[in-house]
Amino acid sequence: MVEAVELSGFKKEELESVPFTLLIPGTPVGLIHHIRAVTDTALRAADSMTQFFGDRIPINRDYLIAGGLLHDIGKFSEYKNEAGKFGKSDFGKLVRHPFSGAGLAMKHGLPAEIVHLIATHAGEGDKGYRSPMSVILHHADFINFEALGGKI
Repeated sequence: MVEAVELSGFKKEELESVPFTLLIPGTPVGLIHHIRAVTDTALRAADSMTQFFGDRIPINRDYLIAGGLLHDIGKFSEYKNEAGKFGKSDFGKLVRHPFSGAGLAMKHGLPAEIVHLIATHAGEGDKGYRSPMSVILHHADFINFEALGGKI
């Protein structure tokens, strides 16, 4: 996460104000809180799945936690802050956060399963394979997004 923030140019004191989405005008929820909420939602869903289905659905909690905490790491390079107004950076106009986040994860040698979670959590994963953990993380992300007024 440190490298993602450094690459973005955001200052430490700005991190709490970075919005979790640009698609909900004036959203009061920041990216850091969103990341925590999605991780918590995914873990609760995984716990429910494990309770009812046992090991029929393979879930590595450590990987799911890492994927939850890192799923939006690419947003630090996708966004920019100009005079207190957040928007897409030039890089973000060309490369969405699942791609830049997965690239950072690969660069740092994270397991392929975690890279997969980051790469497939958003719409980019709709047309390809999603592991069971990716399905959980994807829905946890969109539960939070839609509950706060986001439209797909």
